[in-house]
Amino acid sequence: MDFIHSFGVLVIQYLQSNCREYHSFLNFMSIVGDPRNIFSVYFPLWFHFNHNVGTKMIWVAVIGDWFNLIFKWILFGQRPYWWVQETYLYHNNSIPHLDQFHITCETGPGSPSGHAMGSSCVWYVMITSALNFARPSSLSSVRSFQRWMLKSCLWMTFWVIQISVCLSRVFIATHFPHQVILGLVTGMLVAEVFDHIPSVYNASFKVYLQANVFLLTMAVCFYLLLKLLDIDPSWSVNKAKKWCANPDWIHLDTTPFAGLVRNLGALFGLGLAVNSEMFIQSCKGKNGCKTVFKLTCMSTALTFLQLYDLIKVPTDTEVLFYLLSFCKSASVPLTVVAVIPYCVHLLIKDDKRKLA
Repeated sequence: MDFIHSFGVLVIQYLQSNCREYHSFLNFMSIVGDPRNIFSVYFPLWFHFNHNVGTKMIWVAVIGDWFNLIFKWILFGQRPYWWVQETYLYHNNSIPHLDQFHITCETGPGSPSGHAMGSSCVWYVMITSALNFARPSSLSSVRSFQRWMLKSCLWMTFWVIQISVCLSRVFIATHFPHQVILGLVTGMLVAEVFDHIPSVYNASFKVYLQANVFLLTMAVCFYLLLKLLDIDPSWSVNKAKKWCANPDWIHLDTTPFAGLVRNLGALFGLGLAVNSEMFIQSCKGKNGCKTVFKLTCMSTALTFLQLYDLIKVPTDTEVLFYLLSFCKSASVPLTVVAVIPYCVHLLIKDDKRKLA
């Protein structure tokens, strides 16, 4: 692994030396690849466009991130910004210099990349869904060349975004190149598997609850197994605290369990929402198929979530942080899927009564 890591360091140094003028763009692409944007941006847009796509997006994101957590614990992946400081490959006076940024100091293990994995699985869902909407049967009057062009453009967009996200994670020295490649491939595989599991579209709340319990139980059991083997699952947190250039860049919400709690909360909230009476009356009712209703729900949900994101969960107590993170994450799909559509439904209903 020393050869792979040392080669990765050379790639990082090359990018930091030659792509400095693109720092703002690469920083932006790292934000684009942030798994948290799945719930606050992509999900509200796609769910109100098509319920099945939005539902599948949450399942893919949650299961993909769960696998990412397990893989991180198994692979013990190093991160560049601390590896160069601790490896015996370099002498004290020959340690390569890697620039750090405010988003460099991730605290979890480095392999596979969570940003690359989350971005690839969700964008894979979006691209394949868009292609399904544009099947030849629905484009009978369009020439095959134009259909091929559409497919090529969509996949080109996918690869441009994924490569940019991967480069951004390498540029800020939070991942080695092989870690982002592994995350990219694994994310696509998870998304492809869910193309063959249509049962998630109409899952009951019991199924959502069972999935939450199963994922949490398996993660905790694996955590305890590592403890029994005298392996500290939180080994990477100490390294991050030790070698991060600025202590203020260390955030509790980048720890492995923070992602798990956030995802389980989102899955729980979605299960509660899609099986609620508010969702049935609004999105499944007569107004659910109206363009005005969908656009209103989209714009309202996006505005609400951007404001809601400004509310930060206190990090003073770790247990309280995880509990509040779960509740906050659960409230996102519940609001997007049930509360906002129901309010819009009532407004439209009241307007009709006034006109009558």
